[in-house]
Amino acid sequence: MIVICAVICGADDCVTIESYGKEKQEWLKKYLELSNGIPSHDTISRVMSLPKPKELRKCFADWIKGISQITHGEVIAIDGKALKRSYTKGDKNSMIHMVSAWASSNGVVLGQEKVGNKSNEIMAIPKLLDMIEIKGCIVTIDAMGCQREIASKIKEGNGDYVLALKGNQGNLYEDVKTYFEWATANEFKDIAHSYWATVDGDHGRIERRKYWITEDVGWIIDKEKWEGLKSIGCVESKREVDGKMTVETRYYINSIGADSKEFRCTEQHLIVQSV
Repeated sequence: MIVICAVICGADDCVTIESYGKEKQEWLKKYLELSNGIPSHDTISRVMSLPKPKELRKCFADWIKGISQITHGEVIAIDGKALKRSYTKGDKNSMIHMVSAWASSNGVVLGQEKVGNKSNEIMAIPKLLDMIEIKGCIVTIDAMGCQREIASKIKEGNGDYVLALKGNQGNLYEDVKTYFEWATANEFKDIAHSYWATVDGDHGRIERRKYWITEDVGWIIDKEKWEGLKSIGCVESKREVDGKMTVETRYYINSIGADSKEFRCTEQHLIVQSV
């Protein structure tokens, strides 16, 4: 408890944790016996080195399952991040990278997997999917997770996916990009689709987003290799800050139907988690 409270308050080493404990000793006594006072930093270091990471992670995942209720349609955002100040000074290659699964509506981390570096994040995603319950949920992952094996694993777990596209899928990204450029230029004439638009703004910032999603995917080459592929989506984001305009367009492949409201909700959770 002392370690957790100290870390929440900004402590990042055992000496600081000990100092925190001594400073807050009277408050901590309301909840802990502390018959021998606050442990020394050497004791804190020794105790914290004892738990086995894999066992601790399993206990954490089991605890999260017990306190969180995953409902049908829950959006689970999977994203990789480098931990700040987790590397030896002068050696950024030692930085710790974590891949996390975030339950958007519950606001809790369902599981995490440590990887050696960012290039290994793709290897961690299947392990993470094995740790969590995804039945009835929509799993959204940025371009690193846009892999056929991952799409299949999500469907095998009775979940759905919204996967961001980039150049890592060869012609697929360019084909979807070209399709939406042609479709929007022709105002989606004779193409069944769903559309949604939003406008947000504060403190001199205005952001306009347009969402298109369609189940017109029969033309995609090797479509059958993407298990459950049902739709493709496009998001155009125009952001204006202090009179300067930037435009970004993102593309997705999905196993959800052509529902722009659901697509918007899912895509926003992915963008928020990635920031």
